[in-house]
Amino acid sequence: MPVPSLSPRRLDRLIALCGLLGGTVLIVFRAYQNADRVPVWAVVPPMLVMAGLELCRRTRPVLAVSVGGLAFAASLFAGSLLATLIMYTDLLYAAVIYGSGRMSRMLHLTGGSIVLVLSCLAWYAGGTAAGLLVAVVSSLVFLAPMWTGDVVRKHRREAETERLRAEQTALLSEMDRREAVGAERARMARELHDVVANHLSAIAIHATGAQSVAKRRSLPADDPLVEVLAVIRENSVQGLAEMRRMIGLLRDSGGGEVDESYAAPDLAAVDALLTKARAAGRDVGLDFELAEHGERGDVPVPVGLAAYRIVQESLTNALKHAGPGLVRLRLEFGPGELRIAVDSPYRGGPGRGLPGARAGLVGMAERAGLLGGSFEAGPADGYWSVRAVLPHARGSEGRA
Repeated sequence: MPVPSLSPRRLDRLIALCGLLGGTVLIVFRAYQNADRVPVWAVVPPMLVMAGLELCRRTRPVLAVSVGGLAFAASLFAGSLLATLIMYTDLLYAAVIYGSGRMSRMLHLTGGSIVLVLSCLAWYAGGTAAGLLVAVVSSLVFLAPMWTGDVVRKHRREAETERLRAEQTALLSEMDRREAVGAERARMARELHDVVANHLSAIAIHATGAQSVAKRRSLPADDPLVEVLAVIRENSVQGLAEMRRMIGLLRDSGGGEVDESYAAPDLAAVDALLTKARAAGRDVGLDFELAEHGERGDVPVPVGLAAYRIVQESLTNALKHAGPGLVRLRLEFGPGELRIAVDSPYRGGPGRGLPGARAGLVGMAERAGLLGGSFEAGPADGYWSVRAVLPHARGSEGRA
């Protein structure tokens, strides 16, 4: 069971209240020095002053310990009360902890001098035994609280030093981690630029050259070969643009410059995806249909990008794996979420999974999961169904 913690001000109030209650009980039972000769009104004022000083033991330690010393001396002459003595030792302890180092040294010097003077007077008046007894008692009153405060203050200082050292170590570790991540992202950007982007550029160049050859041979525009070459060139050019945008994002985190001419795709580009999918699926008997429900409105950028990628991967999988028929894409725009549904003809037999590494399905699930949504895909009633729910909040998040 957790112990409730008190604020410093409440703790000071609790100490003062306990001192008052304890002193009141001792006074009621007349448990103080010279109770038969000292009236009650002479014992109460030092106790009240000491309890009031407990309230400023942290904020004004010099005032508390100075006035407390006078009140303690008055209580010794009027009638020593144990509650007043304990509160005075707490003021000495607090003065060492919350006061300055110079004040702590002065208190040690003053306390040692008082112990020495009282011990010498007791030895002179009552002998060695009395001197030793007074030395022990006065040390417990004037020196023990300050020694305890020194130990606590030292441990606090060491704990603060260790905390700062741990924060610095964590900061250095985070900087090293970010530097390593930045270096890795920069290396990935170089690899993508030098290998993949170059291959895509070569594909686009060869496709353009093949189109030129087909044009010189006067092939009609509706010739299947011309259409295939156009699709290859368009996809390679778009893939190269996406690759350059990805390289820019990687170099941004790696400390390089960002090419901001390539914006992140969103749902506005779904129509272009469907146009390309229809052109590519015409030869295999595939057609594509889009249905939207609800008002699209302002969809946040992360949600729009994730939705675009999920639709893109779903259409690509349909082109690779679906049987002849109609692929239905449905987008439902709700007040706080976007639902994506893609149904394509499933050409696999019962119990037979679709070929492939399933990396696309993993990627779609990860995109939905990062946004706090859900994703599921699988065969159902002769169709391969993809369902994704992407939650979002319109307004501030959309503008962000």
